Amino acid sequence: MIEIKGIEDIATLMLWRREVIENVFEEAPSEDLLARNHSYYLRHLADDTHLAFLASVEGYEAGCGSICLTEELPSPDNPSGRCAYLMNIYVRAPFREHGVAHAIVTRLVEEARLRGCQKIYLETTDAGRPVYESLGFRDLPDMMKLKQE
Repeated sequence: MIEIKGIEDIATLMLWRREVIENVFEEAPSEDLLARNHSYYLRHLADDTHLAFLASVEGYEAGCGSICLTEELPSPDNPSGRCAYLMNIYVRAPFREHGVAHAIVTRLVEEARLRGCQKIYLETTDAGRPVYESLGFRDLPDMMKLKQE
């Protein structure tokens, strides 16, 4: 089961965010970073520009995923201008290789489309790439990212 979560679930969302940072970024988050995440959740869950989902399997929390909703100038490849950045996608080790990640991403894409998003994108790790490719995601060769100083 995959459920959308709100501000009333912020304590649970923060536990998941800490776990994602520790496992995906392989570092312990600072208290400052956690405070910034908490503030982000308060603002963006309230204004509906961030949607957070938790997946459970037989009553056990198995994974999470989120959508950051934005709007850009409409263009030929995105006439609505609505964008969905899928993020914070993570599945706990005992639940991997059982379709949980596939179900989470499928749910995120469905929700993004329901909200009129024509541009849906994400960043990936090598481990996540096969799941995303199986759902139709492709590399964006024309993208660049400014290096942090």
